[in-house]
Amino acid sequence: MTKYQAEIVPLNDKQIGSSAHGTATFVEENDQLTITIEMFDTPANTEHWEHFHGFPDGKSAAIATEAQDANHDGFVDLMETEAVSGTTMVPFDDAPEHMDIPHDRYPVSDDKGHFSYTKVVPLPELQANFEKAFGSKDLQLDKRVVYIHGVPASLDLPESVAGMVGHFDAHVTLPIAVGKIEKVN
Repeated sequence: MTKYQAEIVPLNDKQIGSSAHGTATFVEENDQLTITIEMFDTPANTEHWEHFHGFPDGKSAAIATEAQDANHDGFVDLMETEAVSGTTMVPFDDAPEHMDIPHDRYPVSDDKGHFSYTKVVPLPELQANFEKAFGSKDLQLDKRVVYIHGVPASLDLPESVAGMVGHFDAHVTLPIAVGKIEKVN
């Protein structure tokens, strides 16, 4: 068994009015990856896209901070995270092993901004799809970061906040929390 964990801290909290935080754990055992994420103080009653991001070349990803606000609009949007965190890799949705990212099958927070997510993923299928997308079966979890995204459509965002993915706008993709994944044992 190999275990990884991320302490998830707020991002864009001053702008969105809530300080999303929580933990993510990843346990690899017997050809399965068990993913558990628990979040608190996210925007309430909102769908939250969640993924791990990283660099396909194996470079270690870092969490984005306010320093990544390249256009100085007060928000760190999805595009601005890429310089330090890499690209979106694996979704934490109803079937992470399919690596299907833009859809509406992610967790929704309750009226207190809490949600809990647990999924047992067939590791061989995830690794095969990861290799097709990124050229390696090795997920290298300890070189990745977890992002939690999503704010209500009613939140006023400046036009400069980028993040359109398919027909999903920046309200869906705006990062609200991030954590570095580290090997526990």
